[in-house]
Amino acid sequence: MMASVYATLLIAFILDLSGLRRSAVTCLFLSLALCVWLFLWKIYSPDYGFRMPWLQAEVAPIFAPLWSS
Repeated sequence: MMASVYATLLIAFILDLSGLRRSAVTCLFLSLALCVWLFLWKIYSPDYGFRMPWLQAEVAPIFAPLWSS
């Protein structure tokens, strides 16, 4: 999916170099829309959406003793 985002960015770059600025800006907006859609698709994925594996609050105790007995 990211390949399509990079492809639209590459097409926008090529169109800008060839002088077709209006088409290049259209491709840039299309790339932005693809990025937003991909982000939302990943977030709302039932497999791994809304999971933050770097935050594991249930593993760590809330009140850890400062000294060991």
